Amino acid sequence: MMKLKTALTTAALAVSLATVAAPAMARDTINIVGSSTVYPFATVVAERFGRNTDFPTPKLESTGSGGGMKLFCAGVGVQHPDITNSSRRMKESEFENCQANGVEKVTELKIGSDGIVIAQSNEAPKWDLSLKEIYLALAKDVPDPKGGDKLVPNPYQKWSDIDSSLPDMAISVMGPPPTSGTRDAFVEIAMEGGCKEFAFIKSMEEDKFKSACHSMREDGPFVEAGENDNLIVQRLAQDKGTVGIFGYSFLMENEGQIQALTVDGVEPRPETISDEEYPVARSLYFYVKNAHVGVIPGIQEYVSEFTSEGAWGDNGYLVDVGLVPNPRDARMKIGKQARELQPMTGNEF
Repeated sequence: MMKLKTALTTAALAVSLATVAAPAMARDTINIVGSSTVYPFATVVAERFGRNTDFPTPKLESTGSGGGMKLFCAGVGVQHPDITNSSRRMKESEFENCQANGVEKVTELKIGSDGIVIAQSNEAPKWDLSLKEIYLALAKDVPDPKGGDKLVPNPYQKWSDIDSSLPDMAISVMGPPPTSGTRDAFVEIAMEGGCKEFAFIKSMEEDKFKSACHSMREDGPFVEAGENDNLIVQRLAQDKGTVGIFGYSFLMENEGQIQALTVDGVEPRPETISDEEYPVARSLYFYVKNAHVGVIPGIQEYVSEFTSEGAWGDNGYLVDVGLVPNPRDARMKIGKQARELQPMTGNEF
């Protein structure tokens, strides 16, 4: 009787494993989501990977960094993505969400750097913006122009309203939505940088400070353009009075149509982005779901291709589409993390 019971238990376990394994092998294509900024780089890698290996070309979807993290951390299984791209580092809350949903081992790989540019048509006169002026143009509430330590609804309608040296034209800015890592980085670097120019805001409690600095105006001068940065480029090429916010790589791809404004007198170039002289520079990442490695074919090989010198190195093909490479010593360290798929510990935050 005991042998029969043991045999039945073993058979049930085998059926259970088979049931789990069957859907796991139902997908043989890597599924990648996330940042619209990292998307062009990942697309180039994916296309080469599909051409040069026996694995299918990975499927990519531009969901924004925040949207990608949400999908990535939702669980383990073929219905969930294998990799998510991000134009900012994973937040501690997102890491905790991953852990809570069984996505326990995640490898973080910093692929290089990028600058967030503020660009306009090549046919428009070029001008310079400071972080303070960016904040005053785009924040929902700003310091009262009449003086005093209080915030009022943003009254500025023209750039020249902020400073007479700026163009006498309406503030018209197209930028990314809240789900975008570009938006996250922009508010944390550019908007906060301008915000801190005002002592009374800088001294606020953290929640009030973030509310004051991160809230974008909703009365018309700032328009969310969705996750498709190409739409912004098209609009800028057609409208000399509009400026747009997006990653440096899109400037590189479309430099025949658009040009970048300088920020605090610094032009976005690979060297100014790499050494962070350009005020709105940020790091780029992708994250690997380790539980899917060995189940979905090709993940380790894709990671190896992305982190090869031929791709992300100083003379790699990703440099041609706008990636600013990590320094060589950093690449060696991160390359080791990639080969070993070293999981995050939570101490990174």
